[in-house]
Amino acid sequence: MVMSFFRSDEGGISQIESQVQRMIADARHTFDLAMNAVTGGAVETVADEVRRTDRQINLTEIEIRRELLVHISVHGTADAGEMLVFMNMIKDLERIGDYNKNIFDLALEGVSFSGAEDLEQILGFRDELSSRIALMGEILDTRDEDRARAYIERGDQLRREFDGLVNELVHATAPALVAVPRALLYRFLKRVAAHCANVATAVVMPVDRLDYFDEDDHTRT
Repeated sequence: MVMSFFRSDEGGISQIESQVQRMIADARHTFDLAMNAVTGGAVETVADEVRRTDRQINLTEIEIRRELLVHISVHGTADAGEMLVFMNMIKDLERIGDYNKNIFDLALEGVSFSGAEDLEQILGFRDELSSRIALMGEILDTRDEDRARAYIERGDQLRREFDGLVNELVHATAPALVAVPRALLYRFLKRVAAHCANVATAVVMPVDRLDYFDEDDHTRT
């Protein structure tokens, strides 16, 4: 387990852990706002909230980087590997926020799947990925290796599913107005799922293998 450095008696590490959980909560919030916007919910009235929360994710990432520098300056290089894990983790969380914003940008461009024949499928993805972002926080909190492995495995399945949907749209005869928004949405959802799985690798993978499950099958070593 690469997250063994989490020690409750160290105030600095506890503070960083709390900040990571705040990034996760903010990432789920922007995801929910973005997905609701493209499935028939509010758009303009939540735009400021999406931007504000995304900025907060970025600011928290900066705060954590500063805390890590302080920690390593005080404790030396003994925790260097673990600090790299943290750096990798917050990068993925920041990227989730970016893809959430990309989804919301679709809504700002007038994309809405409300009333579409595949709305139920899209809502299913919305609900699962929203729950997975929250579950990611639970797994980090408990450092449950079995749950982390199952989580990563499901992330792999979702990646393949989204790839399949995009490939279908590439070869479909549907008009661009139908195919392009869906292809973009599924691409963004794939990246959200992949970055969530990346974060979970911190529980079960050595430092040099982090992000392993973000790779396509044929490129894994």
